[in-house]
Amino acid sequence: MEQRRLALPPLSRLRPFEAAARLESFSRAAEELGMTQTAVSKQIAQLERELDTPLFDRRNRAVFLTDAGRRLGRVVSAALSEIATEMNALRGARLSGELILQCQLCEAFYWLMPRLARFHERHPGVELRVVTTLRPITEATEAFDVAMQTTGRPSGSHRLAFTAADEIFPVCAPELVAGRPLPLDPDALGAFALLSHRVVPQDWMDWAAWLEAVGVPPLREARVLPFDSYPMALQAAAMGQGVALGWSRTTQALIADGKLVRPCAEAVRRPEEISVFRGGGRHLHPDTDKLVRWLSDELLGEG
Repeated sequence: MEQRRLALPPLSRLRPFEAAARLESFSRAAEELGMTQTAVSKQIAQLERELDTPLFDRRNRAVFLTDAGRRLGRVVSAALSEIATEMNALRGARLSGELILQCQLCEAFYWLMPRLARFHERHPGVELRVVTTLRPITEATEAFDVAMQTTGRPSGSHRLAFTAADEIFPVCAPELVAGRPLPLDPDALGAFALLSHRVVPQDWMDWAAWLEAVGVPPLREARVLPFDSYPMALQAAAMGQGVALGWSRTTQALIADGKLVRPCAEAVRRPEEISVFRGGGRHLHPDTDKLVRWLSDELLGEG
């Protein structure tokens, strides 16, 4: 039987396209890849000609993915991530004996770290290394055995182990609402700056979606302060700069310590807010299942 031939474009086109699709910027893609913006634009234009399909809309010195570009971007990003993961495993990128957990920075600092002693008590012979990141697992720069991230973020071909619930509600410093009768109605939040974690695409629930979920019209008079990471938005809330959206698992300790309060009674429960994945490569640590079971006990046990 004649082997099927795959019509694949050169990697020199796919890497610039993947970076530009992920960042939605030719200039940022060029900076990441060490290329010129002209070279990135040329490679993407050649790819569009080969496909006879526009992948980006180019408007006012900005670029925006078309539907076709978004679909192809997800596929290419997942494929390149899988290749990188497997190559790292084949090179022996793992340090000897380490079980590697990749975790979003805020969950790692506020949820995971206070609980790690329980993992080591249960598995004293397992050497666990935690790698923190602000990026989705499709952009991992090294191989991992297990990863935790917000559900809905790009995950490529990594295998989902389980999901866990979380609740989302407004949080702020106690002094910000001192003297006001609590709980506040959500429509009263327009009197404060709303601290927002803005990303493209918007993988996290933001204020507009939260207000809609609790049945409140948009707070058009509210001042929104955007941050490019959730830990920064949460820190700004603790410093009294405004009201942020808080996830129960990452704010419960701050609330217990009195650094944050819940000014409103309303909360949005998301039954599958957190996803736990096994690594995409074949060379997983032999204790991977132990870590997955421990995370399941911790996350699902809390409900």
